Amino acid sequence: MSVPLLAPAAIAAAGEAAGASANGWPVTAAGITTQFVPGTPASVALRDGDVSVVLVHVARRFHYEVEEVARHELAGHRPAAGLTGHATNYASGTALEVRPDAYPLGATGVLFPHQEAVVRDIVKECGGVVAWGGRLRRPHMAHFQIDVRPGDPRLRRLANRIRGWDEAPGKGAGVFALGA
Repeated sequence: MSVPLLAPAAIAAAGEAAGASANGWPVTAAGITTQFVPGTPASVALRDGDVSVVLVHVARRFHYEVEEVARHELAGHRPAAGLTGHATNYASGTALEVRPDAYPLGATGVLFPHQEAVVRDIVKECGGVVAWGGRLRRPHMAHFQIDVRPGDPRLRRLANRIRGWDEAPGKGAGVFALGA
């Protein structure tokens, strides 16, 4: 028996019918897998595929360029019960908290200026696909989320670019190029 393929708009509509997170992704436990973050002892539950490629990249850069991430310092997918606002994105597997105990909701001044500059660079590198909770009205410095709806081609392009960096050493974040 074949399963019909849904267009991105149909997928988004199906998610809204079943319950969608604030960023428009279906709230579900299906398709959530544990992702290991290279170079760290940490892992996190995220939506499999392009979403996890992008958010694992964010966590990896945070670990290497902002502050080291220990084994239990990443939080991802969780049940939707009691979640509101941007926190609903965890229930769709499209959000990640990095060191949530060190950067609790509402806390400010928890990153040094150079660390905050790197976080802004990470988000900028993601070209509008990722949003950072440090820019919320009530800051959530530990929070990163996919900021595009299902089917947005920018997510696929970014994930493919990151995959390319992983496959070709000497490319991607942290690489110094003369004349750049």
